[in-house]
Amino acid sequence: MTDFQRHIAQAEPIEIKTLDLLVARYPWFSAARIIRRRLTGMADVRCDVLAACRPETAAAPQPIDIQALTLVTEDDIIDRFLKIDDYRIVSDNAEADGEVRTESSHEDEEELVSEDLAEIYLAQGLNDQAIDIYRKLSLLNSEKSVYFAGLIAKIERKQNN
Repeated sequence: MTDFQRHIAQAEPIEIKTLDLLVARYPWFSAARIIRRRLTGMADVRCDVLAACRPETAAAPQPIDIQALTLVTEDDIIDRFLKIDDYRIVSDNAEADGEVRTESSHEDEEELVSEDLAEIYLAQGLNDQAIDIYRKLSLLNSEKSVYFAGLIAKIERKQNN
């Protein structure tokens, strides 16, 4: 172990024989295995197993991507813009113009009607509700009133039979 530390401290090239001795004496010493594999190209099963947890590149210096470090994102640009003169949009502290609603309300709205709703009523056997929906649709859509009148007549005939 001290030989290995001395080689690292003095930055002397280590001999492969020394690496072999280190691996034989300390089989758990993965750094020696990685360096030996890098110098010799010799396959090492333990390095392959450890590669999933600790890549071999951990022993080598990693390249630094200067462009990625100096990349300015859109959020950075917006933050810098806002810091210059504080161009934030802030609401006035004045009173609200009207009533502020916190929940939706359908009380003032007309009843919701659609052909799909009428068909659902028909499928459920609620013929009277379907006829009411078709009558409302006929009033709302005058261009299709003949079509809706035909549907209403068909439903009423089924009811009478």
